[in-house]
Amino acid sequence: MPLALTQQEIDFFNENGYLLKEGFVSPDPLAEMDRETEDLHERMADGVPPDVQWEVFDNPALKPRIKQMMNADAVCPSLDRFVRADTTLDIVEDLLGPDISFFHCKLLMKSALNGTVTPWHQDYGYWSRSNNTPVYLNCMIYIDGATVENGCLQVVPGSHKLGLLTHEERKQAFGRFLPGYFQHRDDAIPLEGKGGTAIFFGPLIIHGSDANRSPQHRRACTTAYNVTGNGDRVYDRRLVMKRLRGRKEWEE
Repeated sequence: MPLALTQQEIDFFNENGYLLKEGFVSPDPLAEMDRETEDLHERMADGVPPDVQWEVFDNPALKPRIKQMMNADAVCPSLDRFVRADTTLDIVEDLLGPDISFFHCKLLMKSALNGTVTPWHQDYGYWSRSNNTPVYLNCMIYIDGATVENGCLQVVPGSHKLGLLTHEERKQAFGRFLPGYFQHRDDAIPLEGKGGTAIFFGPLIIHGSDANRSPQHRRACTTAYNVTGNGDRVYDRRLVMKRLRGRKEWEE
């Protein structure tokens, strides 16, 4: 199969630990994602589903706002289609290999003025187990335009080469984080982008995002993919890895 990425893009990803693709989601599916997540705070607040983690505010008068919601593909059909689309999986295959399984899909809502910090962390700090290796791949898409002011993703290029670092823990959403929480880092860069931008990044790159201090939402969706056979098929009660492409392990 021809590569979906250029060799230069693959080399950039391997060197820096991430790859940004502007305009990856075309206008029509992006508009669907916008519509399906527009009133999600209110819809989820009515049902109080277990896969939602809420922002914690000091002011009790503030309306409930989602920080992150797992299983977003089950709530938003447009996201489910994106997760499984050949255009998405072709790039995943270039970076991860031909044996691809779905790990999870989550929404990161970071609402206007009230979306809080996501501290510096490595995803493998959450996912590491005795029977897996750090060969996962994330694809984050911006549903809204993302800027420094509304809390775009920030990464430390090349930090995936450091291996898994020691994380601190706290009982909260994003409760594993690197020492310093979200202190300023001279080696971090912001990844700003318009709605429809996609960012592919591995499980060892250091990343986080600042609070949303703007009047504009910064909705994003992150899908994580795994190499089929890497770790347990049932990761926890929320995450059952499903084969999307390649060898037929873990077939239902």
